[in-house]
Amino acid sequence: MKDNLIRNKSFVFALRIVKLFQYLQQEKKEFVLSKQLLRSGTSIGAMVRESEHAESKADFIHKLSIALKEANESEYWIDLLYHSNYLDEKQYESIIADIIELKRIITAILLSMKKKKS
Repeated sequence: MKDNLIRNKSFVFALRIVKLFQYLQQEKKEFVLSKQLLRSGTSIGAMVRESEHAESKADFIHKLSIALKEANESEYWIDLLYHSNYLDEKQYESIIADIIELKRIITAILLSMKKKKS
């Protein structure tokens, strides 16, 4: 399979989220927000993978739109964890840059597919 930027980046992001979840639970004893982030942050890559076998262009757009919603939710949880002092500035800046990049890539793909659709 050829290199797929969004597939690879969403998978690497999911791995970071799993590790962050483990850190927050073990080191910070934070169990609620981290679980929300785990769910939304790993869902991005899952929806990207589902989109690879979409039944139609509309289905592809729908699945990637869900991935974008999950990315937006993940950004919310990351912001909340930072502003409630569970993440320090260095941790925050690193992971927020990744989610912003994912959102930009997904948005660009969606815009491109919607133009092709019309």
